[in-house]
Amino acid sequence: MALILDALIEILRKPTIGDIVSELTLFAAPLWIAVFVGLVVGWAWKPRWATGLVGEEKGCSNDDHQMKPRANSYGCGLQLALPSLDSLRAQIPSYLTCLMPEQISDKGEKVVDDLSPPHRVKKELVVNFDDLQNLSALVETTDGGPVWIRMMEKSTPTMSYQAWRRDPETSPPQYRTRSVFEDATPELVRDFFWDDEFRIKNRWDDMLLYQAQLEECLVTGTMTVHWVRKFPFFCSDREYTIGRRIWEVDGAYYCVTKGVPFPSLPRQNKPRRVDLYYSSWCIRSVESRRGDGQKTACEVLLFHYEDMGIPWELTKLGVRQGMWGCVKKVEPGLRAYQAARKSGELLSRYAEIAQINTKISSGRLRSLGSINDTSEDMVDAEKEKEKEKEKPWGSNLPKFLIVGGAVALACTLDRGLLTKAVIFGVARRFAKIGRRL
Repeated sequence: MALILDALIEILRKPTIGDIVSELTLFAAPLWIAVFVGLVVGWAWKPRWATGLVGEEKGCSNDDHQMKPRANSYGCGLQLALPSLDSLRAQIPSYLTCLMPEQISDKGEKVVDDLSPPHRVKKELVVNFDDLQNLSALVETTDGGPVWIRMMEKSTPTMSYQAWRRDPETSPPQYRTRSVFEDATPELVRDFFWDDEFRIKNRWDDMLLYQAQLEECLVTGTMTVHWVRKFPFFCSDREYTIGRRIWEVDGAYYCVTKGVPFPSLPRQNKPRRVDLYYSSWCIRSVESRRGDGQKTACEVLLFHYEDMGIPWELTKLGVRQGMWGCVKKVEPGLRAYQAARKSGELLSRYAEIAQINTKISSGRLRSLGSINDTSEDMVDAEKEKEKEKEKPWGSNLPKFLIVGGAVALACTLDRGLLTKAVIFGVARRFAKIGRRL
């Protein structure tokens, strides 16, 4: 310390101001260089908690900003000397990061090239590449699951509808539906299903009581949303925390929504939270049934299941009876949404996020996936109905008594998710029994 003071006194004894300034500059230069190096090193290797403070308010969650492995595959020694490109990129604020991987598609929409390998993505996002592969396998019927059983086939002048069901051994019944809407584009239908504000405004999904956006990522379009759905009779409302994301695969949109944990939103007694929830679509253009060879229709393949907390046989009974009544409400909502867009109505935040898609080719999806080619044929459920008709009604009486007791017990004890389709479907079935008596 004494040496530094002596040096400063010696500089101040210089005869002119110019000499003093030049000497002070030479004296302070090493100090400024040390400060600058310290700032750079501290910024490049700041701890995880500091990274979270930088990026929380720009859309992506903390995990989204850390899309990189903690250890460098090229060796720990090099990582101490120079930061990797991924580590530097992860420190950049999200409003700059969002500009890097995106490109504008021919349709004027924002897309993201999926350049990250699956093992890196799945650790960072609530909806990841594994979910895309799973949905792709469901679409192609190559997931190796049980046989799909045909349930129904209905149509209106501007919509056709088919439904299948299958019964895994250790999970709730799964449903596959195919809807084709005439004179609709995949982009419009994609935005329609994503737009929770319009769901409530138009009430085409009249079970949705409340919606809120919890998180969003402007890089990938990944969202976490909060739903509260109302239920009739004695069943209380149910809440969901849902993660969702859209991939564009050769012009088709693979839209994944599923239940995800969200610890910062505490559980409550009411509404009860539903954990097991999966509802995903593949939306693509198909030829119109008018037979003109033009792809002016839009096909929607839906795959849905959730844990309702009641016997699965009861679930199947109700869904079969109430499904078409619920589906018929979708098309009027879509046409109203179509008219609103044509009139120039502003996009909601949900529709804006729906246009941020991760783009990947079908060839690359197949090359990165490991899907088993074990597709199953689809069978018709009418054979099951014929078997049931062969049984005398009296032999089924104990079954119906048990089913009725299960409905009353489920509603009274307020267990699980009891959908409107289940309740009204079971009621209709009991009404038919009464008419027989």
